[in-house]
Amino acid sequence: MRFVKGHGTENTFIVVPDPEGTLTLSPRLVAALCDPRRGVGADGVLRVVRTKAVPEVPEVAELADEADEAEWFMDYRNADGSTAEMCGNGLRVYARYLVDAGLVPSGELHVATRDGLRWVTLGTNGDVTVDVGPVEVLGAGRASIAGRTYDGLRLRAGTPHLACVLGEPVADVDLTRPPTLDTGQFPDGANVELICPLAENQIEMRVHERGVGETRSCGTGAVAAAVAAAHAAGTPGGAWTVRVPGGRLQVTLTEAGSLLSGPAVLVAEGQVRREWLDTHG
Repeated sequence: MRFVKGHGTENTFIVVPDPEGTLTLSPRLVAALCDPRRGVGADGVLRVVRTKAVPEVPEVAELADEADEAEWFMDYRNADGSTAEMCGNGLRVYARYLVDAGLVPSGELHVATRDGLRWVTLGTNGDVTVDVGPVEVLGAGRASIAGRTYDGLRLRAGTPHLACVLGEPVADVDLTRPPTLDTGQFPDGANVELICPLAENQIEMRVHERGVGETRSCGTGAVAAAVAAAHAAGTPGGAWTVRVPGGRLQVTLTEAGSLLSGPAVLVAEGQVRREWLDTHG
């Protein structure tokens, strides 16, 4: 199994080329690959597969009429082996790989995800912009973190989120353990964002990702954080700078949807040994 490792603001991914859909990525294998001690180490796995090669994926079957618009499907897996509907930083790294590997020309392209088609644009300066689409505001929610309760806004930005605007530095919150959520509000779990306003249209954010843990960045989380900050400030969407531990992301909120921009870097490539695969697959 060949792989490429990359990151988007230090949100790390293992990219696995599988154009014809011949590989079997079991949850056990994905978890082992993402483990930094016994595997390659990453926050998730991006399987690069042609959309027409995975008709067994229900979400892809629903895109059958639009498949000609998106040759490639981003089969995203969390570090625990579970699947996720969308991943903003992952999609930016995925698009960077497609161009770098010569599978698509640089510029603009559609990519299929479990949350539908997404439009991606590769800039000349190395940044990649993803159209995350409209963000659905679902109402108030709360999470319990290290014995404290935090109120936030329930959102759907491709994946479910609880975005909490705090009146304190986000560094003060203990995210070593998963937040506890109301299963009635979040039957499938959610990413939890902690947000602190810094200046006009600038925020800092930490995130605990569903199926992963605390990560250095989260693309859809940055979009959710910008929406929650705008909602708390009572301001229209506009352009937001989101500072995460791994760098900075730009989020633009419009009436039509949301755009996420930032760097996407391919770091290394290699091959997973057959003996290791046989042991962990």
